[in-house]
Amino acid sequence: MPLTDTESALLALIRETPLATPEELARRLGSTRASVNVHVSNLVKKGALLGRGYVLPAESGPGRVVVVGGANVDVKARTIQTAVPGTSNPGVTAQAPGGVARNVAENLARLGVPASLVSVVGRDALGDWLLRETEAAGVDVRAVLRAPEVSTGTYTAVLDASGELLVAVAAMAAVEALTPAALQERRGVLRGAAWVVADGNLPEASLAHLLSLAAEAGVPVVFEPVSVPKAARVRSALAAGLAPQAVTPNVPELGALLGHAVPDEPEALRAAAAELHAQGVRLVWVRRGAAGSLLSAPEGVTELSALPAEVRDVTGAGDAMLAAFLAALAAGLAPADAARHGHAAAALTVESDHAVSPTLTPAAIQARLTGAATTG
Repeated sequence: MPLTDTESALLALIRETPLATPEELARRLGSTRASVNVHVSNLVKKGALLGRGYVLPAESGPGRVVVVGGANVDVKARTIQTAVPGTSNPGVTAQAPGGVARNVAENLARLGVPASLVSVVGRDALGDWLLRETEAAGVDVRAVLRAPEVSTGTYTAVLDASGELLVAVAAMAAVEALTPAALQERRGVLRGAAWVVADGNLPEASLAHLLSLAAEAGVPVVFEPVSVPKAARVRSALAAGLAPQAVTPNVPELGALLGHAVPDEPEALRAAAAELHAQGVRLVWVRRGAAGSLLSAPEGVTELSALPAEVRDVTGAGDAMLAAFLAALAAGLAPADAARHGHAAAALTVESDHAVSPTLTPAAIQARLTGAATTG
Protein backbone atom coordinates (compact mmCIF):
# COMPACT_ATOMS: atom_id res chain seq x y z
CA MET A 1 0.00 0.00 0.00
CA PRO A 2 1.26 3.50 -0.73
CA LEU A 3 2.30 5.77 2.13
CA THR A 4 0.60 9.04 2.96
CA ASP A 5 2.64 12.25 2.96
CA THR A 6 2.76 12.22 6.77
CA GLU A 7 3.80 8.56 6.87
CA SER A 8 6.55 9.24 4.33
CA ALA A 9 7.78 12.20 6.38
CA LEU A 10 7.76 10.13 9.57
CA LEU A 11 9.62 7.26 7.87
CA ALA A 12 12.25 9.70 6.61
CA LEU A 13 12.76 11.01 10.15
CA ILE A 14 13.11 7.47 11.52
CA ARG A 15 15.71 6.66 8.85
CA GLU A 16 17.59 9.84 9.73
CA THR A 17 17.41 9.31 13.51
CA PRO A 18 16.42 5.68 14.18
CA LEU A 19 16.93 6.06 17.95
CA ALA A 20 14.67 9.10 18.37
CA THR A 21 11.87 8.88 20.95
CA PRO A 22 8.19 9.26 19.96
CA GLU A 23 8.21 12.67 21.65
CA GLU A 24 11.18 13.82 19.53
CA LEU A 25 9.52 12.57 16.35
CA ALA A 26 6.27 14.30 17.27
CA ARG A 27 8.08 17.58 17.92
CA ARG A 28 9.89 17.45 14.59
CA LEU A 29 6.67 16.57 12.75
CA GLY A 30 4.73 19.29 14.53
CA SER A 31 2.35 16.62 15.79
CA THR A 32 1.51 14.71 18.98
CA ARG A 33 2.87 11.49 20.41
CA ALA A 34 -0.55 9.84 20.01
CA SER A 35 -0.60 10.77 16.34
CA VAL A 36 2.94 9.42 15.84
CA ASN A 37 1.90 6.11 17.41
CA VAL A 38 -1.02 5.83 14.97
CA HIS A 39 1.24 6.51 11.99
CA VAL A 40 3.81 3.98 13.28
CA SER A 41 1.05 1.34 13.46
CA ASN A 42 0.15 2.12 9.85
CA LEU A 43 3.79 1.87 8.77
CA VAL A 44 4.05 -1.54 10.43
CA LYS A 45 0.89 -2.73 8.66
CA LYS A 46 2.27 -1.54 5.32
CA GLY A 47 5.63 -3.25 5.90
CA ALA A 48 7.68 -0.05 5.98
CA LEU A 49 8.64 -0.81 9.59
CA LEU A 50 9.16 -4.25 11.08
CA GLY A 51 7.91 -3.40 14.56
CA ARG A 52 7.14 -0.68 17.07
CA GLY A 53 10.81 -0.52 18.02
CA TYR A 54 11.31 1.43 14.75
CA VAL A 55 13.07 -1.59 13.24
CA LEU A 56 13.79 -0.66 9.63
CA PRO A 57 14.15 -3.24 6.87
CA ALA A 58 17.81 -3.97 6.22
CA GLU A 59 19.32 -1.71 3.56
CA SER A 60 22.91 -2.92 3.49
CA GLY A 61 23.84 -5.93 1.41
CA PRO A 62 25.78 -9.03 2.41
CA GLY A 63 29.08 -8.52 4.14
CA ARG A 64 28.04 -5.83 6.61
CA VAL A 65 29.64 -6.22 10.04
CA VAL A 66 28.16 -4.85 13.28
CA VAL A 67 30.82 -4.02 15.89
CA VAL A 68 29.66 -3.67 19.49
CA GLY A 69 31.77 -2.38 22.38
CA GLY A 70 34.14 0.39 23.35
CA ALA A 71 34.78 3.72 21.67
CA ASN A 72 36.97 6.36 23.27
CA VAL A 73 39.43 9.15 22.67
CA ASP A 74 43.11 8.18 22.87
CA VAL A 75 45.45 10.80 24.30
CA LYS A 76 49.19 10.13 24.10
CA ALA A 77 51.70 12.29 25.96
CA ARG A 78 55.40 11.73 25.28
CA THR A 79 58.32 13.39 26.99
CA ILE A 80 61.10 14.75 24.79
CA GLN A 81 63.78 14.02 27.38
CA THR A 82 64.30 11.38 30.04
CA ALA A 83 61.20 11.49 32.25
CA VAL A 84 61.59 12.91 35.74
CA PRO A 85 58.89 11.70 38.15
CA GLY A 86 57.10 14.07 40.48
CA THR A 87 57.44 17.17 38.30
CA SER A 88 56.41 18.71 34.99
CA ASN A 89 58.19 17.32 31.92
CA PRO A 90 58.42 19.00 28.51
CA GLY A 91 56.83 16.89 25.80
CA VAL A 92 54.23 16.54 23.05
CA THR A 93 50.66 15.28 23.03
CA ALA A 94 48.41 13.82 20.37
CA GLN A 95 44.72 12.97 20.31
CA ALA A 96 43.15 10.25 18.16
CA PRO A 97 39.98 8.18 17.93
CA GLY A 98 40.30 4.87 19.79
CA GLY A 99 38.55 1.98 21.45
CA VAL A 100 38.62 -1.66 20.36
CA ALA A 101 35.19 -1.81 18.73
CA ARG A 102 35.61 1.58 17.09
CA ASN A 103 39.07 0.67 15.76
CA VAL A 104 37.82 -2.63 14.35
CA ALA A 105 34.96 -0.80 12.63
CA GLU A 106 37.27 1.79 11.06
CA ASN A 107 39.68 -0.91 9.87
CA LEU A 108 36.77 -2.74 8.26
CA ALA A 109 35.64 0.43 6.52
CA ARG A 110 39.17 1.01 5.20
CA LEU A 111 39.09 -2.52 3.80
CA GLY A 112 35.83 -1.86 1.97
CA VAL A 113 33.53 -3.72 4.36
CA PRO A 114 30.35 -1.89 5.47
CA ALA A 115 30.60 -1.48 9.24
CA SER A 116 28.06 -0.34 11.82
CA LEU A 117 29.25 0.69 15.28
CA VAL A 118 27.17 0.14 18.43
CA SER A 119 28.82 1.93 21.35
CA VAL A 120 28.35 4.76 23.85
CA VAL A 121 29.65 8.32 23.95
CA GLY A 122 28.65 11.24 26.12
CA ARG A 123 26.77 14.31 25.02
CA ASP A 124 29.98 16.31 25.21
CA ALA A 125 32.56 17.87 22.91
CA LEU A 126 34.73 14.75 22.91
CA GLY A 127 31.74 12.64 21.91
CA ASP A 128 30.89 15.02 19.08
CA TRP A 129 34.48 14.87 17.83
CA LEU A 130 34.76 11.09 18.15
CA LEU A 131 31.57 10.45 16.19
CA ARG A 132 32.52 12.99 13.54
CA GLU A 133 35.95 11.41 13.01
CA THR A 134 34.56 7.88 12.99
CA GLU A 135 31.81 8.71 10.51
CA ALA A 136 34.33 10.49 8.28
CA ALA A 137 36.31 7.22 8.19
CA GLY A 138 33.30 5.48 6.64
CA VAL A 139 31.67 3.87 9.69
CA ASP A 140 27.90 3.96 10.24
CA VAL A 141 27.52 5.52 13.71
CA ARG A 142 23.73 5.89 13.81
CA ALA A 143 23.37 3.18 16.46
CA VAL A 144 25.86 4.79 18.88
CA LEU A 145 24.15 5.77 22.14
CA ARG A 146 24.55 9.41 23.21
CA ALA A 147 24.25 9.16 26.97
CA PRO A 148 23.74 12.48 28.79
CA GLU A 149 24.78 11.10 32.18
CA VAL A 150 28.26 9.89 31.18
CA SER A 151 31.48 11.37 29.84
CA THR A 152 32.98 10.07 26.62
CA GLY A 153 35.61 7.44 27.41
CA THR A 154 39.30 8.31 27.27
CA TYR A 155 42.55 6.37 27.31
CA THR A 156 45.49 8.52 28.36
CA ALA A 157 49.01 7.14 27.97
CA VAL A 158 52.24 8.79 29.12
CA LEU A 159 55.38 7.59 27.34
CA ASP A 160 59.01 8.43 27.86
CA ALA A 161 61.32 9.76 25.15
CA SER A 162 62.03 6.24 23.85
CA GLY A 163 58.34 5.42 23.49
CA GLU A 164 58.09 3.13 26.52
CA LEU A 165 54.85 3.36 28.47
CA LEU A 166 55.25 5.01 31.89
CA VAL A 167 51.62 5.04 32.99
CA ALA A 168 48.17 4.89 31.43
CA VAL A 169 44.71 5.79 32.67
CA ALA A 170 41.61 4.23 31.10
CA ALA A 171 38.37 6.04 31.89
CA MET A 172 35.92 3.68 30.19
CA ALA A 173 32.87 3.79 32.45
CA ALA A 174 30.72 5.03 29.54
CA VAL A 175 30.39 1.54 28.07
CA GLU A 176 28.43 0.48 31.16
CA ALA A 177 25.52 2.42 29.64
CA LEU A 178 25.36 -0.17 26.86
CA THR A 179 22.87 -2.21 28.88
CA PRO A 180 20.76 -5.14 27.68
CA ALA A 181 17.88 -2.69 27.28
CA ALA A 182 19.99 -0.37 25.12
CA LEU A 183 21.03 -3.33 22.95
CA GLN A 184 17.42 -4.46 22.70
CA GLU A 185 16.49 -1.04 21.29
CA ARG A 186 19.24 -1.44 18.67
CA ARG A 187 18.47 -5.01 17.70
CA GLY A 188 17.34 -3.91 14.24
CA VAL A 189 20.92 -3.13 13.24
CA LEU A 190 21.73 -6.86 13.42
CA ARG A 191 19.33 -7.81 10.63
CA GLY A 192 21.12 -8.92 7.50
CA ALA A 193 24.60 -8.60 9.00
CA ALA A 194 27.30 -11.09 8.03
CA TRP A 195 29.04 -10.93 11.42
CA VAL A 196 28.74 -9.31 14.82
CA VAL A 197 31.92 -8.39 16.68
CA ALA A 198 31.52 -8.25 20.47
CA ASP A 199 34.43 -6.78 22.42
CA GLY A 200 35.16 -7.62 26.03
CA ASN A 201 34.43 -4.08 27.22
CA LEU A 202 30.74 -5.02 27.25
CA PRO A 203 29.26 -5.70 30.69
CA GLU A 204 28.71 -9.41 31.28
CA ALA A 205 24.91 -9.24 31.12
CA SER A 206 25.03 -7.13 27.96
CA LEU A 207 27.41 -9.56 26.29
CA ALA A 208 25.07 -12.47 27.01
CA HIS A 209 22.08 -10.50 25.71
CA LEU A 210 23.94 -9.57 22.53
CA LEU A 211 24.77 -13.23 21.91
CA SER A 212 21.10 -14.06 22.38
CA LEU A 213 19.96 -11.31 19.99
CA ALA A 214 22.49 -12.41 17.38
CA ALA A 215 21.30 -16.01 17.66
CA GLU A 216 17.71 -14.87 17.11
CA ALA A 217 18.82 -12.90 14.04
CA GLY A 218 20.91 -15.82 12.74
CA VAL A 219 24.13 -13.79 12.74
CA PRO A 220 27.46 -15.34 13.87
CA VAL A 221 29.42 -13.56 16.60
CA VAL A 222 33.17 -13.22 17.06
CA PHE A 223 34.25 -12.38 20.61
CA GLU A 224 37.39 -10.26 21.05
CA PRO A 225 38.37 -10.58 24.74
CA VAL A 226 40.34 -7.25 24.98
CA SER A 227 42.10 -8.23 28.24
CA VAL A 228 42.49 -11.09 30.70
CA PRO A 229 39.91 -9.83 33.25
CA LYS A 230 37.38 -9.00 30.53
CA ALA A 231 37.86 -12.33 28.74
CA ALA A 232 36.17 -14.08 31.63
CA ARG A 233 32.93 -12.18 30.98
CA VAL A 234 31.92 -14.64 28.27
CA ARG A 235 32.17 -17.71 30.51
CA SER A 236 28.63 -17.41 31.89
CA ALA A 237 27.28 -17.14 28.35
CA LEU A 238 29.24 -20.25 27.34
CA ALA A 239 27.79 -22.11 30.30
CA ALA A 240 24.30 -21.05 29.20
CA GLY A 241 24.85 -22.40 25.68
CA LEU A 242 25.33 -18.97 24.08
CA ALA A 243 28.64 -19.66 22.38
CA PRO A 244 30.11 -17.19 19.91
CA GLN A 245 31.07 -18.59 16.53
CA ALA A 246 34.66 -17.46 16.97
CA VAL A 247 37.00 -16.17 19.68
CA THR A 248 40.29 -14.30 19.17
CA PRO A 249 42.26 -14.41 22.45
CA ASN A 250 45.96 -14.12 23.13
CA VAL A 251 47.40 -16.91 25.27
CA PRO A 252 46.66 -15.41 28.73
CA GLU A 253 43.13 -14.50 27.58
CA LEU A 254 42.64 -18.06 26.35
CA GLY A 255 43.34 -19.24 29.90
CA ALA A 256 40.79 -16.75 31.24
CA LEU A 257 38.16 -18.07 28.81
CA LEU A 258 38.67 -21.57 30.23
CA GLY A 259 39.33 -20.72 33.86
CA HIS A 260 42.81 -22.22 33.97
CA ALA A 261 46.28 -21.27 32.75
CA VAL A 262 47.36 -22.46 29.31
CA PRO A 263 51.07 -22.77 28.41
CA ASP A 264 52.16 -21.08 25.19
CA GLU A 265 52.98 -24.38 23.52
CA PRO A 266 51.27 -25.74 20.38
CA GLU A 267 49.98 -28.96 21.97
CA ALA A 268 48.59 -27.11 24.99
CA LEU A 269 46.96 -24.52 22.72
CA ARG A 270 45.38 -27.26 20.61
CA ALA A 271 43.97 -28.92 23.73
CA ALA A 272 42.61 -25.60 25.01
CA ALA A 273 40.98 -24.89 21.66
CA ALA A 274 39.37 -28.33 21.78
CA GLU A 275 37.80 -27.41 25.13
CA LEU A 276 36.21 -24.35 23.53
CA HIS A 277 35.05 -26.36 20.52
CA ALA A 278 33.29 -28.69 22.95
CA GLN A 279 31.38 -25.68 24.29
CA GLY A 280 30.18 -24.70 20.81
CA VAL A 281 32.89 -22.29 19.61
CA ARG A 282 33.67 -23.09 15.97
CA LEU A 283 36.81 -20.99 15.36
CA VAL A 284 39.53 -20.40 17.95
CA TRP A 285 42.27 -18.04 16.76
CA VAL A 286 45.01 -17.66 19.38
CA ARG A 287 47.39 -14.71 18.94
CA ARG A 288 50.96 -15.42 20.06
CA GLY A 289 52.70 -12.11 19.36
CA ALA A 290 56.05 -12.54 17.65
CA ALA A 291 55.44 -16.31 17.55
CA GLY A 292 52.51 -15.83 15.17
CA SER A 293 49.16 -17.48 15.85
CA LEU A 294 47.32 -20.77 15.99
CA LEU A 295 43.95 -21.20 14.28
CA SER A 296 41.79 -24.15 15.29
CA ALA A 297 38.81 -24.81 13.03
CA PRO A 298 36.68 -27.81 12.02
CA GLU A 299 38.99 -28.24 9.02
CA GLY A 300 41.99 -28.67 11.30
CA VAL A 301 44.67 -26.67 13.12
CA THR A 302 46.94 -24.21 11.32
CA GLU A 303 50.00 -22.56 12.83
CA LEU A 304 50.86 -19.22 11.23
CA SER A 305 54.01 -17.13 11.46
CA ALA A 306 54.00 -13.40 12.17
CA LEU A 307 55.13 -11.32 9.21
CA PRO A 308 58.31 -9.24 9.56
CA ALA A 309 57.75 -5.56 10.32
CA GLU A 310 59.64 -2.47 11.46
CA VAL A 311 57.78 -1.89 14.72
CA ARG A 312 56.93 1.71 15.63
CA ASP A 313 53.81 1.24 17.79
CA VAL A 314 51.95 -2.01 18.50
CA THR A 315 48.73 -0.20 19.47
CA GLY A 316 45.78 -1.42 17.42
CA ALA A 317 47.54 -4.40 15.81
CA GLY A 318 45.01 -6.89 17.18
CA ASP A 319 42.10 -4.73 16.02
CA ALA A 320 43.53 -4.66 12.49
CA MET A 321 44.10 -8.44 12.56
CA LEU A 322 40.46 -9.09 13.40
CA ALA A 323 39.12 -6.65 10.81
CA ALA A 324 41.26 -8.08 8.01
CA PHE A 325 40.31 -11.62 9.05
CA LEU A 326 36.59 -10.81 8.77
CA ALA A 327 37.06 -8.89 5.52
CA ALA A 328 38.78 -11.92 4.02
CA LEU A 329 36.08 -14.29 5.27
CA ALA A 330 33.46 -12.00 3.72
CA ALA A 331 35.36 -12.24 0.43
CA GLY A 332 35.03 -16.02 0.53
CA LEU A 333 38.49 -17.02 1.79
CA ALA A 334 39.00 -20.04 4.02
CA PRO A 335 39.70 -19.25 7.71
CA ALA A 336 43.42 -20.07 7.48
CA ASP A 337 43.89 -17.79 4.47
CA ALA A 338 41.81 -15.11 6.21
CA ALA A 339 44.12 -15.35 9.23
CA ARG A 340 47.11 -14.71 6.95
CA HIS A 341 45.40 -11.51 5.83
CA GLY A 342 45.08 -10.65 9.52
CA HIS A 343 48.82 -11.03 10.04
CA ALA A 344 49.52 -8.78 7.06
CA ALA A 345 47.20 -6.10 8.48
CA ALA A 346 48.94 -6.34 11.86
CA ALA A 347 52.36 -5.88 10.23
CA LEU A 348 51.15 -2.78 8.41
CA THR A 349 49.64 -1.38 11.62
CA VAL A 350 52.69 -1.80 13.87
CA GLU A 351 54.74 0.10 11.29
CA SER A 352 52.44 3.10 11.74
CA ASP A 353 52.25 5.68 14.51
CA HIS A 354 48.45 5.34 14.37
CA ALA A 355 46.20 2.76 16.03
CA VAL A 356 44.43 2.48 12.68
CA SER A 357 46.95 2.70 9.87
CA PRO A 358 45.95 5.26 7.22
CA THR A 359 47.72 3.06 4.64
CA LEU A 360 45.60 -0.03 5.33
CA THR A 361 43.88 -1.16 2.11
CA PRO A 362 43.16 -4.52 0.45
CA ALA A 363 45.96 -3.76 -2.02
CA ALA A 364 48.43 -3.06 0.79
CA ILE A 365 47.55 -6.36 2.48
CA GLN A 366 47.99 -8.26 -0.76
CA ALA A 367 51.33 -6.57 -1.40
CA ARG A 368 52.56 -7.49 2.09
CA LEU A 369 51.49 -11.12 1.59
CA THR A 370 53.16 -11.27 -1.80
CA GLY A 371 56.35 -9.78 -0.39
CA ALA A 372 56.37 -12.30 2.46
CA ALA A 373 55.91 -15.19 0.02
CA THR A 374 58.76 -13.92 -2.14
CA THR A 375 61.20 -13.59 0.75
CA GLY A 376 60.00 -16.65 2.61
